[in-house]
Amino acid sequence: MNQHPDYLLNNIKGPKDLRKLNIEQLNQLAQEIRTLILEKDSVEGGHLGPDLGIVEATIAYHYVFDAPKDKIVWDVSHQTYPHKMLTGRALAWLDPDHYEDVTPYTNPDESPYDYYAVGHTSTSIGLATGMAKARDLMGGHENITALIGDGSMTGGLAFEGLNNAAIEKHNLVIVLNDNQMSIDENVGGVVTMLEKLRNSDGKTPDNPFTAMGFDYRYVADGNNIKDMIEAFKAVKDVDHPIVLHINTLKGKGYQPAIDDEVGHHWVLPFDLKTDKTTVPAPKGPTANSIALDEVIRHIKKGENIMAINAAIPGVFGLGKIKKEYPEHYTDVGIAEQESVAFAAGAAKEGAVPVLFENSTFLQRAFDQLSHDVAANDLPVVMMVAGGGISNASKTHLGIFDQVMVGNLPNWNYLAPTTLNEERAMLDWAIKQRKHPVAIKMPTKPVPEGEKIEDPDYSTIHYQIIPGKNDIAVIALGDFYERGQKVAAELGATLVNPLSANILDKTALDDLAEKNQLIITLEDNSLDGGFGQKVASYVGSRTKVLNFGQIREYSDQTPLETLYEDNQLNVNQIVAAAKKEL
Repeated sequence: MNQHPDYLLNNIKGPKDLRKLNIEQLNQLAQEIRTLILEKDSVEGGHLGPDLGIVEATIAYHYVFDAPKDKIVWDVSHQTYPHKMLTGRALAWLDPDHYEDVTPYTNPDESPYDYYAVGHTSTSIGLATGMAKARDLMGGHENITALIGDGSMTGGLAFEGLNNAAIEKHNLVIVLNDNQMSIDENVGGVVTMLEKLRNSDGKTPDNPFTAMGFDYRYVADGNNIKDMIEAFKAVKDVDHPIVLHINTLKGKGYQPAIDDEVGHHWVLPFDLKTDKTTVPAPKGPTANSIALDEVIRHIKKGENIMAINAAIPGVFGLGKIKKEYPEHYTDVGIAEQESVAFAAGAAKEGAVPVLFENSTFLQRAFDQLSHDVAANDLPVVMMVAGGGISNASKTHLGIFDQVMVGNLPNWNYLAPTTLNEERAMLDWAIKQRKHPVAIKMPTKPVPEGEKIEDPDYSTIHYQIIPGKNDIAVIALGDFYERGQKVAAELGATLVNPLSANILDKTALDDLAEKNQLIITLEDNSLDGGFGQKVASYVGSRTKVLNFGQIREYSDQTPLETLYEDNQLNVNQIVAAAKKEL
């Protein structure tokens, strides 16, 4: 049921309807949008601070420009809730029964006002520049706009985009939403650059944009609708590339989000009265706490550990290292390529870099994983979070990390089945100084397990629990528990393979000889994954069934649906096995 039938937003079916409103009504609309963002996020969770801060700029853009003919490319697109409300999708915020109707990022399948499925950072300028060049080639004259900010300027691709955008011959508008933040605090020289521009009201001679050849305008209050309408009117239809730099307040309208910008960038469901999350905190140790404790233990021993991440310390709980051991901590900004290259340089100099990466963002650094780390066989240690089948947006899937890392030479991609196994793997990875090692952090609850003394994973030896029937179940990482259930149903041998890409060929030879069927289970994309490696090695000697996710972009598909469709439920695996025998 529509909870706010009296809202002006109910009358906004598209951007043209905004032009029927006066400034007072537009400000009322901004307040309505903020209320709806808070109400929905409190129930569903989601991005909060970025969307609260971009409301006025979004209203002004759609008031002035003629979308969808005029096109805006949203960087990351995690700040497009107001945009979606103004382009025919307001019901997904007005009515709780429709909260699930839209995705959290721009989506061309959802609306003609969205041009790309975008969820990663720093791509907007490059995309918009390509669109502008194509428009010129085809004789078009529409406005092309890229909106970048909320940390995206620390990503290298943003500067590659600027390099080419500066020489565009005709219209190209780059809106720099400068809210002085990223997911965490902004870092690096970009902070100084933007601060000089803000402090001088855009008049400092140290202006990198004009130095590159851009026209440049500055708006001191990007949360003032009247000022933003005037600014957009001034740049509409310009026949050259221009940077419109706007100063906005992240979290505007909700004081807790202003006071704690980091904690309110993205939120779990929470109580609007207290600002406290309604999601219970996990009890006992977690994959994150184990990794953090192990790194700190090595730091306390006086080792030259460098904890490195790309703008997401909160994902791993790295705040303690950042605060208590700052010389051992580096946030490179929202730039995964830089984080991996930085780690390679640190390893070459003799330090012990421990990279903390999220699976879905790691793909941005594939060349560095190969060219800078693997080809030079440098002992970088990498903890990978979020690697697994999930109900996430298609821009945030975690099913490709094994395919990337596991198919590169020299990398050993370890996959723990317990927390103590994770601890042992990290301890060994830090101590060994020969090759790069990645560890796939559990994404599901796993047992603490038995402590492992003097771990050594330089040679992989599968852990095998013999069964009574001629079936073997090899279950990788946090799918091991699923493997336990399947093995129990089938009376099968159960195998913990420890590594996602290094095969224990001696064990596999023995398993192939003794079993009519080998089943592999992995929380990952099947193509190029662990199971295919096993099948390639033993498939000519015995039957092999591989279970994982098929090669596709799922998009907020419920996890239970994904498991059902990919035959990953225990009863489905058992039935498939019995059919083969």
